[in-house]
Amino acid sequence: MNSLGQSIIELLLLGFLLTAVVGLVASWIVRKVSAKVQYRVGPPFMQPFYDVIKLLGKEQTIPEEANGFVFCLAPLVALSSVILLSTMLLRIALQKEGYFAGDVIVVLYLLAMPSLALILGASASASPHASIGSAREMKLLISYELPLLLAFTIVLIKASGQIEQSQLLSLAALSGLKPIMSISGCLAFLVSILCIQAKLGLVPFDVAEAETELAGGVIIEYSGPLLAMWTLEHAMLLVALPVFVVELFLGGFDSIILGIIKYVVVVVLLILIKNTNPRMRIDQIMKFFWYYCSPILIIALVLAVVGNFLGIGWL
Repeated sequence: MNSLGQSIIELLLLGFLLTAVVGLVASWIVRKVSAKVQYRVGPPFMQPFYDVIKLLGKEQTIPEEANGFVFCLAPLVALSSVILLSTMLLRIALQKEGYFAGDVIVVLYLLAMPSLALILGASASASPHASIGSAREMKLLISYELPLLLAFTIVLIKASGQIEQSQLLSLAALSGLKPIMSISGCLAFLVSILCIQAKLGLVPFDVAEAETELAGGVIIEYSGPLLAMWTLEHAMLLVALPVFVVELFLGGFDSIILGIIKYVVVVVLLILIKNTNPRMRIDQIMKFFWYYCSPILIIALVLAVVGNFLGIGWL
């Protein structure tokens, strides 16, 4: 089979089918556990699948004053980005093979695309609620991107003394390390968990959607197949983001079983944060990431540099 055919199969099987199924199951687990915490029954196992199928069969409506092209293109761009992101991450996890030197930069770029597409789609909907949600999503993106990049920088510093410089920006090479076994790496891991919590729009960082305030916010005007795309994109991110954290901080998928256990641990942490914190205001979120998380990571960055210079691995 030629490389093009193999890439298409990987996109369909790894990037879309496997990620979508696992993501919808993971979203059911999040909803079910949250319901149990709140003394509710929660949805049946197949409910996320039913939701997507039902939305695909609904009539598609587009607001009269909306920019129809951008409005329709945004969820397609977001879903395509997540499919490509999932393909890269799962291939590295399962086959232990990278794509090219510097592929981790592409991964970071693809991580930002769904949020940017959500901002554009909400802005194009001509809805006041969506506009507020879009502004909040933009501020949220600005808030957590700096700590996330600082956490990634700490991983690079820890890896610089363990792998060849030519492989420093290869996610496959980085996934063989365990930065969490050091103080700086552990701090970076904890902050990265909070960053992906915000990227997923889970409580306490769900201000952009905020059903009780904005009735859906960024996605309020979406319906039918377009809303199904957003639902699938969010479910697939629930796979891609924890897998990225596992590969970056926890040593990757040493084996399938051990990798699944690591993934479950990360998802459990996300669920715990979601069900033990109230929603924060957008100004509180920005202060939290800029005034608390960023200084902590700067300290961790200094520890990582000192540890590399002195040869102290646990720093």
